[in-house]
Amino acid sequence: MKQSYYLLGVWVNALTISDLNRLIAEAVKRDERWIIANHNLHSLCIYHKDPKMRAFYDRAEYIHIDGMSLILLGRLLGLPLRREHRVTYVDWTDHLMAVAAQQGWRIFYLGGKPGVAERGASILRQRFPGLQLATAHGYFDVHPSSLENRAVLEAIAAYQPHVLMLGMGMPRQEHWILDNLDRLSANAILTAGAAIDYVAGAVPTPPRWAGQLGLEWLFRLLAEPQRLWRRYSIEPWFILRLFATELLLKER
Repeated sequence: MKQSYYLLGVWVNALTISDLNRLIAEAVKRDERWIIANHNLHSLCIYHKDPKMRAFYDRAEYIHIDGMSLILLGRLLGLPLRREHRVTYVDWTDHLMAVAAQQGWRIFYLGGKPGVAERGASILRQRFPGLQLATAHGYFDVHPSSLENRAVLEAIAAYQPHVLMLGMGMPRQEHWILDNLDRLSANAILTAGAAIDYVAGAVPTPPRWAGQLGLEWLFRLLAEPQRLWRRYSIEPWFILRLFATELLLKER
């Protein structure tokens, strides 16, 4: 549907929120199973160090950009990326739920702490009447043969979702999808991170102007310093090395 671009050692698609909603509608119409993944600075670092993460992205049909920093770096490398090609779940979730309620899509959200996902789902059902949204928390034994994992798979199969959203953090959610892909029948499988945590208020939502300016990372760091300090103080240097290498190759 959209042009792929090679950026900092990975392939990404220039997709807007409307594009992503249309992709899900197409997957549902065709009754096919598509992985719609995303890349940000954190995933890039994991991708280049984790073979299983690379295997996951190889299986993805589409990969949207979740990070204004990637948009800016891509533009510096000459790629035709625009602000609207940066899609984070903080911005996309409401749009997706509105379309799902209108189209009658069933959504299953797997992730978050016990009670958080259902609290977020309750808010979304009130916000979008008719929305079919089931949840299960992400605190379970993810080993493919564990009883808890089997129970989760059975719950998803019984619900028969059109859209399966995984909110278990990187790379846990990507590893889980790869381990269980043959047993997942959803039309669209999305790696949604903390999407439901923001809706439920478990994690403060950064102001949207900060996301447009590429400063959302600062608000997230202030909200969760113990969890995110390493990501935002060390990983950018790795990304800058990738950028410098790619820039030198383009100039040759």
